[in-house]
Amino acid sequence: MNRKLVSALLAGAMVTGLLAGCGSSGSGSTAASTAPASEAAASEAAPASEAAPADVDYGSGDIKVWVADNVVDFTNQQVAAFKEANPQFAGWNVSVEPVGEGDAAGNMITDVEAGADIYGFAQDQIARLVSAGALEEVAPENVEAVKSQNDAGSVGAATVGGTLYAYPLTSDNGYFLYYDKSVVTDPSDLDQILADCEAAGKNFYMEINSGWYQTAFFFGTGCNLSYETDDAGNFTSANVDYASDKGVVAMKEMIRLQSSPAFQNGSAAGEATNLAAIVDGTWDSATVQELFGENYACAKLPSFTGSDGQTYQMSGFGGFKLLGVKPQQDENKLAVCDALAAYLSGEEVQLARYDAVGWGPSNMNAQQSDAVKADVALSALAEQLQYTIPQGQYPGDYWSLATGLGDDVRQGNLTTDSTDEEILAVLQTFQDTCISYAG
Repeated sequence: MNRKLVSALLAGAMVTGLLAGCGSSGSGSTAASTAPASEAAASEAAPASEAAPADVDYGSGDIKVWVADNVVDFTNQQVAAFKEANPQFAGWNVSVEPVGEGDAAGNMITDVEAGADIYGFAQDQIARLVSAGALEEVAPENVEAVKSQNDAGSVGAATVGGTLYAYPLTSDNGYFLYYDKSVVTDPSDLDQILADCEAAGKNFYMEINSGWYQTAFFFGTGCNLSYETDDAGNFTSANVDYASDKGVVAMKEMIRLQSSPAFQNGSAAGEATNLAAIVDGTWDSATVQELFGENYACAKLPSFTGSDGQTYQMSGFGGFKLLGVKPQQDENKLAVCDALAAYLSGEEVQLARYDAVGWGPSNMNAQQSDAVKADVALSALAEQLQYTIPQGQYPGDYWSLATGLGDDVRQGNLTTDSTDEEILAVLQTFQDTCISYAG
């Protein structure tokens, strides 16, 4: 059975909740370029199709799935539901193993052949996975459904060189403000937050020597720091303008924050002491709720008044979990893997996953459910994501370089007494080094 025929037959096997179609393209096919997903398109669910002919031989074998430890049981349940709804796939044995998004990419790149057939991973690893030949592009039959049903940030995160390489799972890997509402009177203003914390003898936490968190200042003032990649995932160019007036404003705000007696460098609520406010993510919501009790509250990141007198909304990165399919020699297996990946990333399963473990959906219909909208932390993140930049692909050296930039502030190499020229010189070195990582 050739690849095109398998794809066509499997397209008829999709049940409600699956993305339209399945299978996979040949290595020479090209997916449509990414476009912003619209609310109107999102409201159109993929149509249910009639079952595939019962006498078609879809083959048999083993499929290995890697997911985070806390969703192993959930994924096993969903796999069972998928197979029950699609008995034509009964010949395929699916095993689910606990390998988290942080480890999956490294394991796949080390040994693609021994790696999982379907695996979850963090979006910042996609360039490495494509370059290593560890990702099959999303089947052409699925591309438009993925784009229309998931938010634009997650679709962009799943795209390399104009080609969609993964199925979005979540839009919940960002940061926002947790605060004790008995202490913080105005969470929208950084100056007021610091003043309230100082007056109460409490601490405000943010990790300014992190390349992930410190972008809240630089992107907030309008700076750019992004990379372009080719279809193989290689970095080809960099767009960086930290060495600028707006970069100086951002850096001076980091310095001013460091000078506050209420400031503590960090982003882990479980390690914080005397806490009144922290820039953190949804993964720490339970910890913060326990700490703050009835005073638990969340909000988007605050704004700040820069050294130039202008007001800036703090920005930063938005992050996503993605589901990838490994290239296969067996065309039948590749088609079944694509069908299962589509199912596991569909609207109904995203909602069920939120109910089970609290992962925030990327599917726009799922985001509008009453349960998701009632989640205080996810609601704050959703508001913040309107001001953020989807995290693309960054060279590994960027992260250690950014730590050094923050450490210049933490260690007192740059202080409130530093001149604009001194700050600009540090930013110029940082910018030149970032650019050197591309091409």
